[in-house]
Amino acid sequence: MSHSHHSVNLDSIKKMNTRLLSVALSKDEQDWQSVLHTHHFTEIFFVLEGKGNFLFCEGTRSIRTGDLIIIPPYIEHTEQSIPGTALKYYVLGIDGITFQTKYDTAMAQIYCNFDNHSIIATLFDQIYYEIKADQYGSDQICQNLLEVLLLRIIRTKQLIPISTNSVKMSKECSQIKEFLDTNYASHITLDTLTDLTHMNKYYMAHSFTKFTGLSPIQYLNRKRMEAACHLLTHTDHSISNIAALTGFSSQSYFTQAFRKFHHMTPIQYRQTHARS
Repeated sequence: MSHSHHSVNLDSIKKMNTRLLSVALSKDEQDWQSVLHTHHFTEIFFVLEGKGNFLFCEGTRSIRTGDLIIIPPYIEHTEQSIPGTALKYYVLGIDGITFQTKYDTAMAQIYCNFDNHSIIATLFDQIYYEIKADQYGSDQICQNLLEVLLLRIIRTKQLIPISTNSVKMSKECSQIKEFLDTNYASHITLDTLTDLTHMNKYYMAHSFTKFTGLSPIQYLNRKRMEAACHLLTHTDHSISNIAALTGFSSQSYFTQAFRKFHHMTPIQYRQTHARS
């Protein structure tokens, strides 16, 4: 006779105060318009099959089967399939928690890849099965499976859970965001935002970065790039005029910043979009 006994210590890990809000299974066959959008909660996106791109305002990341992306609240994002390799994916909406990497605490969204992703895929499958079944205890089972999933992700990828109560948008951050969204073409500095909110400059910048994942100046540059891309795509304005309309001090600086952001010049961006 053999016998193996193991004690269980449920107090060794702090309980995660998170709640499952939604479960979705989608397949992007490019029959709908993919646009940047945000949520007030964290999303966990898992690729079951296919290849494509995950888009954020500051750049694009290729994704494939087995990839998992964690998107914090209020981060603009969307996904697109590559023609001929439609993305099929799960998306979970969860409240109360987000994550940061152990070695790069400045990173907003997090990319993980699981070479042996069957365990992760199975947990998503079970959550989706239960939410569709809608039987006695289904919601609780889904919540428990979510906690198992999060623990496996944290353990495998060495992530640090962060309560989203600490990244809720304050009244001042909301005021800054609205001001930048509306006045991005103006000359704006940190002093401008300090005068607007009557906050300490460094505390203001830190609070805004905690909320959006970007510093106020990074967010401003992103808004300017969004506006520039729209003008390049939908108008015949000259490059110099677009630079002026979007708050850049000169055409050369605009071209330099645009190339760094999009890895092509404004003219190349316009030509590429025209061809497609």
